[in-house]
Formats: sequence, C-alpha cells, structure tokens
Amino acid sequence: MYANFFKRILDFIIALIALLLIGWLLVIFAIWLHFANKGAGVFFCQERPGKNEKLFKVIKFKTMTDDRDAEGNFLPDEKRLTKAGKFVRSTSIDELPQLINVLKGDMSLIGPRPLLPRYLSLYSHEQRRRHEVRPGISGWAQCHGRNAISWTERFKLDVWYVDHCSLWTDIRVICLTIKNVLLRKDINSSTSATMEEFNGYN
Repeated sequence: MYANFFKRILDFIIALIALLLIGWLLVIFAIWLHFANKGAGVFFCQERPGKNEKLFKVIKFKTMTDDRDAEGNFLPDEKRLTKAGKFVRSTSIDELPQLINVLKGDMSLIGPRPLLPRYLSLYSHEQRRRHEVRPGISGWAQCHGRNAISWTERFKLDVWYVDHCSLWTDIRVICLTIKNVLLRKDINSSTSATMEEFNGYN
C-alpha cells in the first residue's frame, strides 16, 4: 500500500513544501553557477529511464563548463568541473532541482538513482528490476557507498530497495543521506572526478 499509493502522496507534499521553502536559495545558486560556468548554462537536463524504463528529462544544476580542446572535444570532467561546481556537488545541492521531477511524478524522493539510457541494454535481468519503482533523488545505494562502490554492488543495493520499499526504509535513507551530505562522503569514484562509466561488467 505504501509503495503503490502513500509514497507518491508524501513525495508530492514534501517536494512542494521544500521548493516553497528553499526556492530563494536555489535562485542564488543559479546566479552563482551562471557566472562560474562561463556562460555554459545553469541547468543540466538529460534523458534518463524512470519507472518501467519510461524516459524523462532529469533536471540538475550544471557544475561544469563547456570547455573543449583544439579538436572541439570536451575536456576531461576534472578539468571542466569548477570550484563552484565542486562545492555544489559535494553538498549535493546540484540534485535539488530534481524536486521539480518529483512534483511531476517522474521521480521519487527515495529510489534508485536514474542512470543513462544507454545502460539499459547492458543490464542483466536482475539489474533491470531497479526500474520497477520510480528513481529517486537519493537511494539505498547512495547511503551505502554512493560513487565509491562498484556498479555490481550498487545494482544489488538498488534491487534490495525495490524488494524492501517501505516508509521505514525511506526514513532510514533520508537520515543516512543527511549524514553523508554533512560529512561529504563518497562523492567521487576512485578513478574519476564524477561517476565512472558502466560497461556491463564493473
């Protein structure tokens, strides 16, 4: 009953209240990032698969410039990530615009993180089960390693959440997320300034 009905109602109410309370703060960060990103824009919008693999556009604060090399290719992430972007990422402020996705029903406050559409063909049958619920701003995997754990472990944690979705589990995720954000834990993987690519094996 919770997962199929009450969860969506709570998501909508909490996201609406949060946006009303912190909307002014989001405007301040948007102005800051406008200048820090050197005109590359404030928001990062990209298609991601949601519940039942239905595509939607996720909304985040943009934390990188669009700087390119002499051949027109984007520079590596660590060279495009600005000081403002590092702060916004480390405090998870870049995730806050996804409250709009929650209001629209694309996402939930808690659930498996929405990943890239090109990964869909790489999932095993068990890994695809992460799409049985709405993706979340934070999730069970984010509070147990975030970007510092392997993809295999991350997907196991995502599927565990699908099988154990409850109000109590969501409360635990919220508490652990707040703790991790305050400690700025597991922001990066061991090999990348952001999340490393999934190739179907790692």
